[in-house]
Amino acid sequence: MTTDIGADWAAWQESWDRQQEWYLPDREERLRVMLDMVEALVGPEPRVLDLACGTGSITARLFERFPQAVSTGVDLDPALLTIAEGTFRGDDRVTFVTADLKDPDWPAKLPYDSYDAVLTATALHWLHSEPLAVLYGQVAELVRDGGVFMNADHMIDESTPQINAADSAQRHARMNLAKEAGVLGWTEWWQLAAQDPVLAEPTARRFEIYGEHADGDTPSAEWHARVLREKGFAESRAVWRSPSDALILALK
Repeated sequence: MTTDIGADWAAWQESWDRQQEWYLPDREERLRVMLDMVEALVGPEPRVLDLACGTGSITARLFERFPQAVSTGVDLDPALLTIAEGTFRGDDRVTFVTADLKDPDWPAKLPYDSYDAVLTATALHWLHSEPLAVLYGQVAELVRDGGVFMNADHMIDESTPQINAADSAQRHARMNLAKEAGVLGWTEWWQLAAQDPVLAEPTARRFEIYGEHADGDTPSAEWHARVLREKGFAESRAVWRSPSDALILALK
């Protein structure tokens, strides 16, 4: 990839997907299950909130599967939002909103008061458990009765340390082999973005906001399910799992 890719949003999306798959080889599977459950519970024309949307990965797959869907993408990352806005420019099915999910007033920036589905993936581990529980309460207010919330993320079961260690060692060995074969990791991807004439400035702002990476929490799937029920959802449980990750579905 060359650094003149700035206006080639499809290429940046592809690059982001490959970088994410370096960490998450089952990324597409979890997103497929997420959309399966959207269709099963709220139908094929949902109004969706793509929470911590990044480059719009969920929205892209949503529209591919459900062309009549409507999406609101919300994020704080100026670089990833630049890619998202470039990718979907001219598509009136989606609106992007810049907001900090730790700001108590962030829902006031949204174009709708309620959503059929709120979806997020590999993002909320940037938050510690206490602000995440607060966020879950806000999400519960945004999901209509009969609607759903889904979060696919790192969810670690601390009761199985030997299993966790074996899984982590295997994953990191695979990642090291992929990097030796030329796959871009997190650091290398952001270095490339920083060199791009279009993304350099928003990338610099992004690192001013976030730093290098998160120091949030990765509580268990059971913790997420319990807190979501406490915050107002009628049912919640994991609908997909891997050794280190889970997809939690909560039904309002």
